[in-house]
Amino acid sequence: MRVNDFSFMIGGEAGAGITRSGYLFAKACMRGGLHVFGTNDYQSLIRGGHNFYVVRISGEQIFCQSDQVDLLIALNAETVMLHKDDIARNGGIIYDRDNVELNAEILGRKDLRLYPIPLKKIVIEEMKEPHNLIMRNTVALGAANAVVNYDQPLLEEILKETFKAEVAESNIRAAHLGYDYVKQSFKDDFEFRLKKTDAAGKRLIFLSGNEAVGLGALRAGCKFYASYPMTPTNGLLHFMTSNERDYGLIALQPEGEIAAMNMVAGAASAGVRAMTATSGGGFCLMSEGLGMTGMTETPVVVVVGQRPGPSTGLPTYSGQGDLRFVLHASQGEFPRMVIAPGDIEDCFYETERAFNWAEKYQLPVILLTDKYLVESEASVEPFGVDRVKIERGLLITGKYEGERQYGRYEVTETGVSPRAVPLTKEAIVHTNSDEHDEQGFTSEDPIVTTTMMDKRMRKLETIVKEIEERNIETVRLYGSEEAEATIVSYGGTKGPIREAMKLLGQEGVTVNYLQLIYLHPFPKKKVDDILKKAKKTIVVEHNKTGQLAGLIRERLLRKADHKILKYDGRPFNPHFLAKRIKEVL
Repeated sequence: MRVNDFSFMIGGEAGAGITRSGYLFAKACMRGGLHVFGTNDYQSLIRGGHNFYVVRISGEQIFCQSDQVDLLIALNAETVMLHKDDIARNGGIIYDRDNVELNAEILGRKDLRLYPIPLKKIVIEEMKEPHNLIMRNTVALGAANAVVNYDQPLLEEILKETFKAEVAESNIRAAHLGYDYVKQSFKDDFEFRLKKTDAAGKRLIFLSGNEAVGLGALRAGCKFYASYPMTPTNGLLHFMTSNERDYGLIALQPEGEIAAMNMVAGAASAGVRAMTATSGGGFCLMSEGLGMTGMTETPVVVVVGQRPGPSTGLPTYSGQGDLRFVLHASQGEFPRMVIAPGDIEDCFYETERAFNWAEKYQLPVILLTDKYLVESEASVEPFGVDRVKIERGLLITGKYEGERQYGRYEVTETGVSPRAVPLTKEAIVHTNSDEHDEQGFTSEDPIVTTTMMDKRMRKLETIVKEIEERNIETVRLYGSEEAEATIVSYGGTKGPIREAMKLLGQEGVTVNYLQLIYLHPFPKKKVDDILKKAKKTIVVEHNKTGQLAGLIRERLLRKADHKILKYDGRPFNPHFLAKRIKEVL
């Protein structure tokens, strides 16, 4: 019998509450002291189409989903046929017996345990809720709890916390009916079980990458957020608007991405910390405004959630095809920073740091994420709120007291000018998106042009110096330096890579993993020092052309020995990745 090593999937059509149900089950497991990871898969449809949510549950720390599922809740026949081969040996299927007919012949497998349950009938006849068939999924959750013999009161507790009293009562009853039906109708012999651990009651939080970015922004003091809805950053928009009143910020949806970028630039010019978020298509529209923030030296944070393209591409799936784009977006040359969080914790802390970098160096900072990272959810320790201190740089508040006439773009050794905002006493602030002199007046003088370009670009040199002096973590190395190979990647591939490393270790294969967090300015020395010691290098990416491998070659004149590329929109699975790594060793 396998205990506390379990993967669960719920699938059906859009609008059936698939993701919410998986989330509730995962949270109940977390309350029992288990580690959980959840990720979703959905088509770009409001209703219809196939959706599913996968939850991995373990007594040990985990970083991503499994390759197979142990228990499938199928709310329609399509889910069974699409995922029957994804079910582990001796796994099980919970399904609505009135809508789906199943047997070993249909499945082509004799090892699966089948749980035909009258989900729809229970809702209509026992609950008297004929117009609320979405309750089928809660009946199924109760049934799943019974199948794996897990703690039913924990699920009830989560339902009570999630819904208003009357709705919670209905959901608790639905879960009870599903639980009781399984206990009364089937043998208690399912191979996969879940048990509370000694860590039950320990405080953990279960959240998505989008929510972690939002929390990081709130902690950093973000007071203005504007974004136009675009998968996969919609969750961030919902999070910021839902916290608007409690945190004294303005969060809104403007008429489009161009407006969002310009509004954020305006808010930042007025002295507040401001952020926007989008995906590749929206970032295209934002690129001219991004260039304006570069010329006007305006501190903004831009979250880019990657998905496959070009054009609309696969709007609800994940990719890493925008790395080159964000490095070079907009016309002309100007300093920017590109930071790539790799997990939920990174999303929180690197968002905090992004606001600091933006204000200290008065430039745009791009947080490069991907759909898999920001829409997946994981159980994590509560964040340390004092790990990152707020740093606002050369921000003048109240009154300018300098000896010379104030110049918004004063030429300095570091490239960073004292920053007054409009209405600062004794300072006239001229902001100009044309090339300009130190006071902000338009100038086409070649000497002024050269001086101001050099001044702005010096910021990158100063940033690199600060990173080295403060030993800021721009990369991380997991595993032994004596490993057989070094895997290099960034972003949401981190979780699958770390799980693949565990699998390889069980087979006696040692690899280490170099996670790049800062992509621009590129941490040349740190990356070069690590790669010089590598016996082999394997770059793992979610794109066709190996953009990270190309960036490394450009900056270090070092070619990767191997590339493992995936570009179908779906995340890497750990067993698949471990197998590919072994093939190139």
